[in-house]
Amino acid sequence: MNAPSTAARRRLTRSADFDAVYRRGRSRSSRHLVVSLFPREDAEAPRVGVAVPKKVGNAVVRNRVKRQLREAVASPGFALPLGSDVVIVARSGAAEAIETQGFVWLVDELRALIAGEAGPS
Repeated sequence: MNAPSTAARRRLTRSADFDAVYRRGRSRSSRHLVVSLFPREDAEAPRVGVAVPKKVGNAVVRNRVKRQLREAVASPGFALPLGSDVVIVARSGAAEAIETQGFVWLVDELRALIAGEAGPS
């Protein structure tokens, strides 16, 4: 079996990993996003999980929001704390907010939530 790619290793995929972040991590929220952050014991690359519930829209809309969230986290200059697990949950209205306010707004919103500041909702 082939080794997972770099992007795949930096993703949270198992339900148990998501549950650990929800239970033991700290969360911050804005009107359209919730970010839960859990510092792990190791100093490896951060791992990111994205959850977009059905309230956000149909499958096409949810998948678009997931892609945009992953792209925002992977954008140049976006830094996550080393050795941390991060779960980003989109709330209802997130798709419309991203469309109207733009990708730069999304990056700034995520950056503010991860830094612990009040989001620029």
